[in-house]
Amino acid sequence: MAAAAKAVTIGRAGFEEIVRERQSMVFSIAYHFLHDRAAAEEQAQEVFLQLYKSLGELESPEHLTRWLRRVTSNRCIDVCRRRKLMPRIGLDEVPEPSIPARATDPLLSRAIRRMVASLPEKWRALIVLKYQEEMETEEIARTLGMPAGTVKSQLSRALDFLREKASRVLGEIS
Repeated sequence: MAAAAKAVTIGRAGFEEIVRERQSMVFSIAYHFLHDRAAAEEQAQEVFLQLYKSLGELESPEHLTRWLRRVTSNRCIDVCRRRKLMPRIGLDEVPEPSIPARATDPLLSRAIRRMVASLPEKWRALIVLKYQEEMETEEIARTLGMPAGTVKSQLSRALDFLREKASRVLGEIS
Protein backbone atom coordinates (compact mmCIF):
# COMPACT_ATOMS: atom_id res chain seq x y z
CA MET A 1 0.00 0.00 0.00
CA ALA A 2 2.86 2.38 0.79
CA ALA A 3 4.45 1.67 -2.61
CA ALA A 4 1.21 2.54 -4.40
CA ALA A 5 0.94 5.84 -2.52
CA LYS A 6 4.57 6.63 -3.39
CA ALA A 7 3.94 5.98 -7.11
CA VAL A 8 0.98 8.39 -7.06
CA THR A 9 3.11 11.06 -5.34
CA ILE A 10 5.91 10.65 -7.89
CA GLY A 11 3.35 10.76 -10.69
CA ARG A 12 1.84 13.98 -9.37
CA ALA A 13 5.23 15.63 -8.88
CA GLY A 14 6.27 14.71 -12.41
CA PHE A 15 2.98 15.80 -13.90
CA GLU A 16 3.97 19.47 -13.98
CA GLU A 17 7.16 18.58 -15.82
CA ILE A 18 5.24 16.42 -18.29
CA VAL A 19 2.86 19.30 -19.01
CA ARG A 20 5.72 21.78 -19.48
CA GLU A 21 7.57 19.43 -21.83
CA ARG A 22 4.60 18.35 -23.92
CA GLN A 23 2.08 21.22 -23.86
CA SER A 24 3.36 22.82 -27.07
CA MET A 25 3.04 19.50 -28.96
CA VAL A 26 -0.52 18.91 -27.73
CA PHE A 27 -1.58 22.50 -28.44
CA SER A 28 0.07 22.43 -31.88
CA ILE A 29 -1.82 19.30 -32.93
CA ALA A 30 -5.10 20.69 -31.64
CA TYR A 31 -4.59 24.14 -33.15
CA HIS A 32 -3.57 22.91 -36.59
CA PHE A 33 -6.47 20.49 -36.57
CA LEU A 34 -9.18 22.84 -35.26
CA HIS A 35 -7.88 26.26 -36.46
CA ASP A 36 -9.33 27.81 -33.33
CA ARG A 37 -7.00 28.95 -30.55
CA ALA A 38 -9.63 28.83 -27.79
CA ALA A 39 -10.84 25.37 -28.82
CA ALA A 40 -7.24 24.13 -29.06
CA GLU A 41 -6.47 25.43 -25.57
CA GLU A 42 -9.62 23.80 -24.22
CA GLN A 43 -8.77 20.47 -25.84
CA ALA A 44 -5.19 20.65 -24.54
CA GLN A 45 -6.52 21.18 -21.02
CA GLU A 46 -8.92 18.26 -21.41
CA VAL A 47 -6.12 16.03 -22.74
CA PHE A 48 -3.90 16.84 -19.75
CA LEU A 49 -6.79 16.28 -17.35
CA GLN A 50 -7.35 12.88 -18.94
CA LEU A 51 -3.59 12.24 -18.73
CA TYR A 52 -3.57 13.05 -15.01
CA LYS A 53 -6.26 10.44 -14.47
CA SER A 54 -4.34 7.89 -16.57
CA LEU A 55 -0.78 8.44 -15.30
CA GLY A 56 -0.51 4.97 -13.78
CA GLU A 57 -1.27 3.28 -17.12
CA LEU A 58 1.65 4.79 -19.05
CA GLU A 59 4.76 2.65 -19.41
CA SER A 60 7.47 4.91 -20.86
CA PRO A 61 8.14 8.41 -22.24
CA GLU A 62 7.52 7.06 -25.77
CA HIS A 63 4.21 5.58 -24.67
CA LEU A 64 3.33 8.93 -23.09
CA THR A 65 4.03 10.80 -26.34
CA ARG A 66 2.03 8.32 -28.43
CA TRP A 67 -0.81 8.46 -25.89
CA LEU A 68 -0.90 12.27 -25.97
CA ARG A 69 -0.91 12.39 -29.78
CA ARG A 70 -3.64 9.75 -30.03
CA VAL A 71 -5.89 11.32 -27.39
CA THR A 72 -5.40 14.82 -28.84
CA SER A 73 -6.20 13.62 -32.37
CA ASN A 74 -9.26 11.68 -31.24
CA ARG A 75 -10.58 14.59 -29.16
CA CYS A 76 -10.16 16.94 -32.14
CA ILE A 77 -12.03 14.51 -34.39
CA ASP A 78 -14.85 14.45 -31.82
CA VAL A 79 -14.94 18.26 -31.68
CA CYS A 80 -15.22 18.43 -35.47
CA ARG A 81 -18.05 15.94 -35.48
CA ARG A 82 -19.93 18.01 -32.89
CA ARG A 83 -19.24 21.20 -34.86
CA LYS A 84 -21.07 19.83 -37.90
CA LEU A 85 -24.26 20.72 -36.08
CA MET A 86 -23.02 24.21 -35.21
CA PRO A 87 -22.15 27.18 -37.44
CA ARG A 88 -18.50 27.52 -38.37
CA ILE A 89 -16.23 30.52 -38.09
CA GLY A 90 -14.30 31.43 -41.22
CA LEU A 91 -10.56 30.94 -41.27
CA ASP A 92 -10.11 34.67 -41.91
CA GLU A 93 -11.54 35.32 -38.45
CA VAL A 94 -9.11 32.99 -36.66
CA PRO A 95 -6.00 34.76 -35.34
CA GLU A 96 -2.67 33.55 -36.63
CA PRO A 97 -0.45 31.65 -34.21
CA SER A 98 2.30 33.66 -32.60
CA ILE A 99 5.17 32.04 -34.46
CA PRO A 100 7.59 33.80 -36.78
CA ALA A 101 6.20 34.14 -40.28
CA ARG A 102 7.92 32.28 -43.08
CA ALA A 103 8.62 33.86 -46.43
CA THR A 104 5.62 32.35 -48.23
CA ASP A 105 2.71 33.58 -50.26
CA PRO A 106 0.00 34.43 -47.68
CA LEU A 107 -2.83 33.91 -50.16
CA LEU A 108 -1.57 30.46 -51.08
CA SER A 109 -1.08 29.55 -47.42
CA ARG A 110 -4.61 30.67 -46.59
CA ALA A 111 -6.00 28.67 -49.52
CA ILE A 112 -4.11 25.57 -48.43
CA ARG A 113 -5.37 25.95 -44.83
CA ARG A 114 -8.93 26.21 -46.14
CA MET A 115 -8.52 23.11 -48.28
CA VAL A 116 -7.04 21.11 -45.39
CA ALA A 117 -9.82 22.35 -43.11
CA SER A 118 -12.38 21.06 -45.63
CA LEU A 119 -11.03 17.51 -45.44
CA PRO A 120 -12.94 14.83 -43.54
CA GLU A 121 -11.73 14.54 -39.94
CA LYS A 122 -9.69 11.34 -40.37
CA TRP A 123 -7.85 12.69 -43.43
CA ARG A 124 -7.25 16.00 -41.67
CA ALA A 125 -5.74 14.16 -38.69
CA LEU A 126 -3.38 12.32 -41.04
CA ILE A 127 -2.32 15.53 -42.82
CA VAL A 128 -1.74 17.39 -39.53
CA LEU A 129 0.28 14.56 -38.00
CA LYS A 130 2.33 13.98 -41.17
CA TYR A 131 3.07 17.55 -42.26
CA GLN A 132 2.63 19.68 -39.14
CA GLU A 133 4.02 17.25 -36.58
CA GLU A 134 6.42 15.72 -39.16
CA MET A 135 5.64 12.20 -38.00
CA GLU A 136 6.62 9.08 -39.94
CA THR A 137 3.93 6.75 -41.29
CA GLU A 138 4.59 4.06 -38.69
CA GLU A 139 4.43 6.61 -35.89
CA ILE A 140 1.09 7.93 -37.20
CA ALA A 141 -0.18 4.35 -37.38
CA ARG A 142 0.73 3.73 -33.74
CA THR A 143 -0.71 7.08 -32.69
CA LEU A 144 -4.08 6.54 -34.39
CA GLY A 145 -4.20 2.78 -33.81
CA MET A 146 -4.44 1.80 -37.46
CA PRO A 147 -2.27 -0.30 -39.79
CA ALA A 148 0.60 1.52 -41.54
CA GLY A 149 -0.79 0.44 -44.91
CA THR A 150 -4.09 2.11 -44.09
CA VAL A 151 -2.27 5.29 -43.08
CA LYS A 152 -0.38 5.29 -46.40
CA SER A 153 -3.48 4.68 -48.52
CA GLN A 154 -5.63 7.20 -46.64
CA LEU A 155 -2.85 9.79 -46.75
CA SER A 156 -2.50 9.20 -50.49
CA ARG A 157 -6.25 9.66 -50.97
CA ALA A 158 -6.22 12.84 -48.89
CA LEU A 159 -3.32 14.26 -50.92
CA ASP A 160 -5.02 13.32 -54.21
CA PHE A 161 -8.17 15.07 -53.01
CA LEU A 162 -6.15 18.18 -52.08
CA ARG A 163 -4.33 18.18 -55.45
CA GLU A 164 -7.63 17.92 -57.33
CA LYS A 165 -9.17 20.68 -55.25
CA ALA A 166 -6.08 22.88 -55.71
CA SER A 167 -6.16 22.45 -59.48
CA ARG A 168 -9.84 23.46 -59.53
CA VAL A 169 -9.14 26.53 -57.37
CA LEU A 170 -6.13 27.56 -59.44
CA GLY A 171 -8.09 26.94 -62.64
CA GLU A 172 -10.80 29.34 -61.46
CA ILE A 173 -8.24 32.06 -60.78
CA SER A 174 -6.63 31.88 -64.24
